[in-house]
Amino acid sequence: MARVQLETSVQYLKGVGPKVAKLFKKLGVETVYDLIFFFPRDYDDRSLITPIAALQPVIMSVIIAEIIALDLQLTRSRFSVLKVKLADKSGQIQAVWFNQPYLAQLFRCGMRLVVTGKLEISTFDASRQFQARDYEIYAPDLPKIIPVYALTEGLFPKKLRGIIKNVLDDLLDLVQDWLPKAIKKKYALAELQPSIMRLHFPDKLDEVAPARRRLVFDEFFSFQLGLGLRREKVKAQPGITFQVDQVILDRFLSSLSFKLTAAQARVWQEILAEMVSARPMNRLLQGDVGSGKTIIAVLAALVAIKSGYQAAVMAPTEILAQQHFEKMTKLLKSFKVKVGLLTSTTSKQGTNHSVDKYDLVVGTHALIQEGVGYKKLGLVVIDEQHRFGVVQRAALVQKGVTPDVLVMTATPIPRSLSLTLYGDLDRSIIDELPPGRTPVKTYFVPESKRAGAYNFIRQEIMAGRQVFVVCPLVAESEKIDLRAAIAESERLQKEIFPEYKVGLLHGRLKNKEKEKIMADFKVGKINVLVSTTVIEVGIDIPNATVMIIEHAERFGLSQLHQLRGRIGRGGEQAHCFLLADAKSPEAKARLKALIDSTDGFYLAEVDLQLRGPGDFCGTRQSGLPSFRVADIIRDEKILCEAREAAFGLIAEDRESARNIWQNQGEKAQGANSGAPLN
Repeated sequence: MARVQLETSVQYLKGVGPKVAKLFKKLGVETVYDLIFFFPRDYDDRSLITPIAALQPVIMSVIIAEIIALDLQLTRSRFSVLKVKLADKSGQIQAVWFNQPYLAQLFRCGMRLVVTGKLEISTFDASRQFQARDYEIYAPDLPKIIPVYALTEGLFPKKLRGIIKNVLDDLLDLVQDWLPKAIKKKYALAELQPSIMRLHFPDKLDEVAPARRRLVFDEFFSFQLGLGLRREKVKAQPGITFQVDQVILDRFLSSLSFKLTAAQARVWQEILAEMVSARPMNRLLQGDVGSGKTIIAVLAALVAIKSGYQAAVMAPTEILAQQHFEKMTKLLKSFKVKVGLLTSTTSKQGTNHSVDKYDLVVGTHALIQEGVGYKKLGLVVIDEQHRFGVVQRAALVQKGVTPDVLVMTATPIPRSLSLTLYGDLDRSIIDELPPGRTPVKTYFVPESKRAGAYNFIRQEIMAGRQVFVVCPLVAESEKIDLRAAIAESERLQKEIFPEYKVGLLHGRLKNKEKEKIMADFKVGKINVLVSTTVIEVGIDIPNATVMIIEHAERFGLSQLHQLRGRIGRGGEQAHCFLLADAKSPEAKARLKALIDSTDGFYLAEVDLQLRGPGDFCGTRQSGLPSFRVADIIRDEKILCEAREAAFGLIAEDRESARNIWQNQGEKAQGANSGAPLN
């Protein structure tokens, strides 16, 4: 066989073979490279030995004890249980190994073992049992720090450690240190090969941190290098140099019933500067609920349109698209701008399918469907970007020739997540709410005080205000005991508010029905609107001052903040009631954070800490990478350093950066690069 390379399948390694290779594949390990970079998830410190008599339930412990009895039991399904009685000077304990019958041939009475595991006490008879996680036959020179790897059924710790140790001893020299020396020196990074070895088999635990830092930096650096090169590639393309008619812009701004906040004005100048430059704009606009992003989008559209181009605004739901269409039509009515609406509904009706005649096209995914052509698309606006994947964004951009791109989100994104998800975009933040927006007061309401909440709602309705009631489900389920929108709207109408009009809105309704309900609610024909989370984004009802969120513990913190942002948009004091059965510490922490703060950026950080990046905003479709070692929450500081280093290298020597990416960086990041470069 030819010399083993990093790309060689693990099945050709000593001690592996086809059968074990299939087990490795379940862990995402297929090549020698994968195995070298398959790092431990934890370490057992065998320098801390616990006497058997001092074992505590649940705590992972290490014991050194002598085998005094063995008993192998086989079930009818051939499942094995090996019970081994162990003893040290302090006492005895029964240790248990499941489905490893071969150990009965290896172990013998009188043998001393080092065993890692947890003490369990039976609730049935109070018997004590040591659940063994790992073992070693005792020898005076045994290593003190033992790596703990992710496993799959049939692959055992000791065998896995042996295979990895052999690979590192024989093949680690195949891994070349690809980071430039200047970067390693500037950021005080350890050498690569020793870092890999120490991360797998440290002699002391304090060797792990610097080794891990090097590997984390490598992952972040390669990812940011890909993003930076992709951004430079876009910026290098010839863009549109829009012409600004300041008279029209001034007339538009003076037609508004308010003045831009300082934050809006600052962000608008950032966007305008890019629109008049020859480089394509590729910008993320972040702003909390109600901060005024839509006006900025309309200003950008007006510049593009008056320069002879089309603009397109894509929203995630038909309700939001309809609302944008109505609002933008009204704002641009006196500026001779033709605004069109394209959704799946209008498309099915055969209306508005051709968008050539419109200056501004507002729509949903229908904007990117096959057959929809644009006359001269110069500006693309993606609203609520986290609801779309990168593929949808790219599909709309490809409808034009290097159009400027403005991506908007009302979900405040923590810096670490933003640098990862949107690291190829420039970023603008509207960090100020318009004057007159009174913070919403938020309360936890136990079931015993539900009637009091209803009385408060009745007083608000009598004062001419309106109410949202949000439910997690559309219809009742036999499996889940939760309030559902359909049943709740019927109950509220018949039993609680018979004298008022209760409406119902959910995703299963036809679009015409949704539009009718929202129109009725907007003009005050509906007093209480029971809804699912379809109202989460973009719904603007200035007269709504109260929201009840049923089963609030079932929603994410950022989603709760988005829902709460639907009320208090008219200047009156608004109130949000959280009805919840919060039992878990995480649910309690989530609700407490919402009650204590109305700062969306703070809440986003808390939400990311509580839920992790994968669940934060549906990131499976949004391009969030899964790193081998790095954690974007824990390692944010290293992420920022790696981004600085990557973007600095691109600025200094783009060709060198590109070569590093293609030769080493792409491999280091693997399929997680998210940055195809041609």
